[in-house]
Amino acid sequence: MSNFFIGIDEAGRGALAGPVCVGAVLYPEDFDWKEVFSLITKKGKPKLRDSKQLTAQQRDILYEYIAAHGRLRHASAFVDASTIDSIGIVNAAHEAAAVAISELGIGPARVQVLLDAGLRVPSKWDQQSFVRGDERIPAISFASIVAKVTRDRHMEELSLAYAGYGFEHNKGYGTNGHFEAIRKLGVHAIHRTYFLRRYQVSIK
Repeated sequence: MSNFFIGIDEAGRGALAGPVCVGAVLYPEDFDWKEVFSLITKKGKPKLRDSKQLTAQQRDILYEYIAAHGRLRHASAFVDASTIDSIGIVNAAHEAAAVAISELGIGPARVQVLLDAGLRVPSKWDQQSFVRGDERIPAISFASIVAKVTRDRHMEELSLAYAGYGFEHNKGYGTNGHFEAIRKLGVHAIHRTYFLRRYQVSIK
């Protein structure tokens, strides 16, 4: 039986701009996930939730705890917009997952990799994917928090270099405000041109 799990999840798959980010968390099999989620539980028993069900403040609290915990190890990896346009979002996410898991500094022995559906890592890893895994599997839920917080912070930093697109708010997703900014300011290299064409946005 494995002594460790590695949870893998991504953030930014459907965004119009910015990278896709994959988070990975090394999780001892005897770790009590309730220890982490108790930090944001005001009443009742801690409930396992994925990053999209949490507020930004809750995600930040959980991320900092995961990052500082002595029994957990985490990593993340980006693949940029131009690469997404070149190889496709699915392959880009797989590439980011391979980089993220390698950053954990552990070999495949005594490890089972648990991935949210749609992701995979190199075949040397014992791996299994789960539909809605970020809501069911603690290690994947932790990875979803790492991926989401890491990418959100990155997009907030990019908002300084690409003023006017509202990345600090929309995180690169296709909001009305983002589409309006594209019409006014044009498309930059940070945008995924394939995704924009799907929305019939003119590429200049």
